[in-house]
Amino acid sequence: MPTTIELIKGCQKGDRKSQYQLYQQFASGMMAVAMRYSKSTQESEDILQEGFIKVFQNIKNFRQDSSLGYWIKRIIINTALNHQRNKLYLYPMVDVDELKDGLSSVSVENMAVDDLMDLVQKLPTGCQVIFNLYAVEGYQHKEIAKMLSISEGTSKSQYSRARNLLMDLLEKQSKWGNERVR
Repeated sequence: MPTTIELIKGCQKGDRKSQYQLYQQFASGMMAVAMRYSKSTQESEDILQEGFIKVFQNIKNFRQDSSLGYWIKRIIINTALNHQRNKLYLYPMVDVDELKDGLSSVSVENMAVDDLMDLVQKLPTGCQVIFNLYAVEGYQHKEIAKMLSISEGTSKSQYSRARNLLMDLLEKQSKWGNERVR
């Protein structure tokens, strides 16, 4: 198995075998990232494929001062954001201080990660994207605002709306037992 540096050099030369090995090494993790920004497996696969095309087109620009996995993840996230940009619907801004505290009042400790991510996929696209960027990827609202060309307040408002919608979905799910919320 070649080292990461050898794979990078092979990809920079356009070597198909190196590209395939790089794809195999990172595809499943990046598919999980793509799934967080889409509503279907098909859409996630499209994001993943588009993202890896960009990876191979831009691998010459990769600087080894950051990890390759992080660099690829950024490309997948940006591809997902571009893919979703036309579908974003951002709800009118509300006063964040007036919103509920969020998911802390609902027990999510016993919930499987896959079940929680299924609920996140049920959110409106704008809320889903901002929730993922903030809560899952760890971006700050200022960074999200810049990425999406929105105000920082809109990012905060959408995140709060997403949390409240998730809380409602979790409450419905707990009322109905272990059945999935639709």
